[in-house]
Amino acid sequence: MRICLRYSKNKDEAVEMVNDGFMKVFMNIHRYDKERSFKAWLSTIMINTSIDYYRSRIKKLEMEELNDKHEVEDSENILSHLHYNDLIKLVQKLSYAYRTVFNLFAIDGYSHEEISSMLSISVGTSKSNLFKARENLKKMIAEAPEPSKQKINY
Repeated sequence: MRICLRYSKNKDEAVEMVNDGFMKVFMNIHRYDKERSFKAWLSTIMINTSIDYYRSRIKKLEMEELNDKHEVEDSENILSHLHYNDLIKLVQKLSYAYRTVFNLFAIDGYSHEEISSMLSISVGTSKSNLFKARENLKKMIAEAPEPSKQKINY
């Protein structure tokens, strides 16, 4: 559920993704390699299910192409200013395109080349969507009430 919440717009959408994901787990349990971690296998299925959900809606969205000289800003880590739940609420407010690329890159650790292949978009679009997602998140963080700006305590 935690993975799907990151990719979804709201909890109802996340529940739909989780249901679809577990259906895939049950339909493909015979493919599970018992020598490997079940948690990693399940996480991969949930991420891919979330991406499939995104793809099914992509036709409704207009993807924005990157201007050739658009650079991704890495200087500020926006995650360090928020509690996990606060971040998820803000990420859920992003468009499908921005939310998906942000999750894949910033949280799940995929490269822009991998994201490009997974989502059938250009590398430039992936970089652009990440840049714009970060900009939107920064704006939302700046406008957030003070309790949301506390640092994460682990």
